[in-house]
Amino acid sequence: MRLSFAASALLPLLASSFAPRYHGSARTKTTTFVASRSTASRPGHNYDDAPSGVRRRRQQQLFMSTEAPAEAEAAEEETKETYEFQAEVGRVMDIIINSLYSDRDIFLRELVSNAADACDKKRFLSLTDDDASDLPSPEIKIRSDPAEGTVIIEDTGVGMTRDELINNLGRIAQSGTKNFVEALGKGSADVNLIGQFGVGFYSSYLVADRVTVVTKSMQPGSKQLKWESSAGQSYTISDDVVDPSDRIELSGTRIVLHLKDDALQYGEFSKLDELLKRYSEFIEFPISVWKETTEYKKVPDVEANADLKEGEEPKMKTVPETREGFEVMENAKPIWLRSPREVSEEEYREFYKGAFRASYDDPQKFTHFFMEGQIECRSVLYIPGMLPFELSKDMFDENARNIRLYVKRVFINDAFDDIMPRWLKFVRGVVDSDDLPLNVSREILQKSKVLSIINKRLVRKSLDMIRDIAEGRDEKEEEEEEKGVGYVQFWNNFGKYLKVGVVEDDRHRKDIVPLLRFFSSNSGDEYTSLDSYVEAMKDGQKSIYYVTGDGRDNTAMSPVVEKLSSRGYEVLYMTEPLDEICIESVRQYKEFDLVDASKEGSLNLEDEADEDAKKKEEELRAEYSSLIDYLEGTLAGKVQKVTTSSLLTGSPAALVQGAYGMSPTMQKYMKAQSVASGGGDASGQMGGMNQAVLEINPNHPIVRDLDRMVKDDIDSEETKNFAVLMYDVAGMMSGYEIGEVSDFAQRVMALMSVKARDDVEDAVVEEKEKKSDGDGDDDDDDEVRKVDVEVMA
Repeated sequence: MRLSFAASALLPLLASSFAPRYHGSARTKTTTFVASRSTASRPGHNYDDAPSGVRRRRQQQLFMSTEAPAEAEAAEEETKETYEFQAEVGRVMDIIINSLYSDRDIFLRELVSNAADACDKKRFLSLTDDDASDLPSPEIKIRSDPAEGTVIIEDTGVGMTRDELINNLGRIAQSGTKNFVEALGKGSADVNLIGQFGVGFYSSYLVADRVTVVTKSMQPGSKQLKWESSAGQSYTISDDVVDPSDRIELSGTRIVLHLKDDALQYGEFSKLDELLKRYSEFIEFPISVWKETTEYKKVPDVEANADLKEGEEPKMKTVPETREGFEVMENAKPIWLRSPREVSEEEYREFYKGAFRASYDDPQKFTHFFMEGQIECRSVLYIPGMLPFELSKDMFDENARNIRLYVKRVFINDAFDDIMPRWLKFVRGVVDSDDLPLNVSREILQKSKVLSIINKRLVRKSLDMIRDIAEGRDEKEEEEEEKGVGYVQFWNNFGKYLKVGVVEDDRHRKDIVPLLRFFSSNSGDEYTSLDSYVEAMKDGQKSIYYVTGDGRDNTAMSPVVEKLSSRGYEVLYMTEPLDEICIESVRQYKEFDLVDASKEGSLNLEDEADEDAKKKEEELRAEYSSLIDYLEGTLAGKVQKVTTSSLLTGSPAALVQGAYGMSPTMQKYMKAQSVASGGGDASGQMGGMNQAVLEINPNHPIVRDLDRMVKDDIDSEETKNFAVLMYDVAGMMSGYEIGEVSDFAQRVMALMSVKARDDVEDAVVEEKEKKSDGDGDDDDDDEVRKVDVEVMA
């Protein structure tokens, strides 16, 4: 709710709170005032203390009028009345400058919005008043004078009477200020009440030390009046007796800001133009800005043409020509205020490219909707066709501006944290609501209950758009293999945001989970959803199985996958740390539990539950008990225990985590995070709970060979190297990092040396056999002996 320049209906109610008490002169009205701090004007800047001639000359410069007659000036002084504010103005100004506004730029937004309100009121009255129906359309003009340090905002709106000046511009001085400030500090104040204090107009004092308001009401017989204050203890109202060239013809209001020394940049044309384009590009009424433009034109060069001969072309020169005048801003029409039926798809796309500086991006999806009922709001939301550049480096970049908030077509801010959850950071759009308070800062507005209601609707509409893309509702009925390409594009760009939403947003988790996509053991190069997984489940399958890993190809190589794939079960691939965090937040989908297949004891398959399977498992453990004991001793500190498994088929062994252990992917992530934060290697902090369980495949030749080596020579270094190497390979295949790379390399080289030695011995034997069958000479015998010596060495 912002300051209105016409509150005649409220005048009887407000008159009592502003009723002055007369003391002394009939033209001077005073009331009791207790200031919380001194707000007197700086020396040399007090307008009322200046000599009348100086004051008149300043008025001439501001309003471009000639010197008024002395009689006119005397008449103005004769009608001047001084009012003292009734409340703690100093305290209120502290609120405005230090609490309500964190950015001084918004003063122009507030004053232009007030001017637009005045124009809107005049337009409404002209529709209901036959005498006013022929009035010209209202407009707003803005002019600055850098030399004088002034900014003038003028409208041809409804204007104000003397009583309206007192009530509207004095409204900040209501008696509830102190209680409101205390409530605001406690966070219990309703921010919608702020509008009752008229702080929109008083934001002028963010940049000005003195404000002059010249106004004329559209009511018949109204005089042109002047209100003036330096934000001190009082303000004055007088009849504005001016030169005819400076007179407001029909009705309107002119606000003159006398800029502070540290705010002179707001007197520059370029600065005002920048602020207007930022905050007021969708104002309904035309805005004209006084500009100084320089054009270059060619004129004859008199000096160069002094000796010009007949028939020669005259020489020209380029000279600058400076022009001053009002220039109308190109105000864009807000498409969100139009009916969706009236806006073409091309218009939506063009608006997206212009509003969000996305010239090379076509939005993948957009929605245009209205909220009615408890809260009124209009909005257009877009899902970009590509990941915005500012989010490519940091997915939650604080400088990314995705949702632009407007109040009555006036831009408020695009950096609200609560208008959209951060997992929808990629969604872009505009929101325009008449129910939000205009003249408050971002920090206070975020406490508004209205904003919370808008947030819920924006999330719901965003999810609807994502579902539409997932279901291919906008895709043309082309060849079957091309369907769903749109959602693949969306998932590659923004899938990680949905995963964050599953983790952080409890309210919408059930809505987000069906939109998740993963690779699986059956999907090949395509993504699959949980719904698709459930539809393809085997009869009697009771769980949804997944396995974690680093990348799709590495995850597919995990021995754990073959446990399930060999029995016809599909396995989902969690290929990055965020996947694992996300899926642990789900736990269950429909009536099926989500189970990490790499955890010990997680696979309770039907073919393992019968008595024959259990008996066979016990027999294998007994048969390989010596090997199990040897491995547990050799790998002490690396594994919790060693057990046999009948689920492995092509791999000799696999590493699985304990029921409460951390997956290898998460271990890598935690380690990297610890190093990045300066905590060093976190491996030692993870403790024994992350020691894996080694499962061996008793049917694999490598395991059988190792069992034979243990029985033949348990203390052999070759046996130990063979056992540890099998553990290393199982760890690599399961996604774990190798602890000592150099030791691993030595074990591999030892194995290669054994293979090389066997190959050489075979070659020598073969050569000897050939020699014994032929008539070789002594030289050949000597060569064979040399090879034998080398092998023995």
